[in-house]
Parts: sequence; structure tokens; C-alpha cells
Amino acid sequence: MENKIEEARARKRSGEYNCAQAVACTFSDVTGLDEETLRAATNAFGTGMATMEGTCGALTGAAVVVGLATRDRARSRALIKEIMTNFRMRNGATVCRELKGIGTGRVLRQCEDCVADAAEFLAKALDKKEA
Repeated sequence: MENKIEEARARKRSGEYNCAQAVACTFSDVTGLDEETLRAATNAFGTGMATMEGTCGALTGAAVVVGLATRDRARSRALIKEIMTNFRMRNGATVCRELKGIGTGRVLRQCEDCVADAAEFLAKALDKKEA
């Protein structure tokens, strides 16, 4: 799991991936899709949905992976709810705008760390899926 967390973090740090892409592409091996397709599918989720107004891009990338990995609506919903709950408990929010401190001036979490957290919680959730 540590490898996935560091890989996702490195992708984000490179500047070549948005937050959603960094998470989704790191887990391409469990989705059945190639990295190029996942990059394209998650293009619009960088900077949070609706450009910082919505859900953190790292979480939307995790949701894409969960759906593709489970291919089951109920299971996907349960896993992403767990991931988002854990993320919120650690970081205080799941919305990009709030995480970045837009309007409050109080940054809750930097993007690279959000990506690492989403990758961590996603890896744990996928381990449960396998069990």
C-alpha cells in the first residue's frame, strides 16, 4: 500500500497529473483500463468538481477506480462512502474549496497530501473488496 500512496503523491508532484488523475492512474492495474483512458476520463475532475466548488479531485479519482474495480453499484457506493468518511475525519472536509481554505484563509490540506490520503483509503477499501 505504501508504494501506491507514494506513487500517487509523485504523480501529483510531477505537475503532469491533476489530483483525480494521480489517484486513478496509480490504480489502473485494478480497473481493467489503461492509463491513457483513465487520464482522459478524469481530466475534468482536477481542481475539484466545478473548479473548487465541489468534491476533491482525489476523491473523484478514487470513486472512478472503485466503480471500475467492483463493477457493482451497491458495493461501489459503500466503499466510496467509507473512503470519503475516512478522508473527512482526517482532513475536516471533502470539498476542494474548503480544503484549500478559499474564503476562510485556513488551508486544511495541500493537494499532494489529499492525493496521498485518497490513495491510502482507496488501497484499504480495495483490500476489503478482495477479502
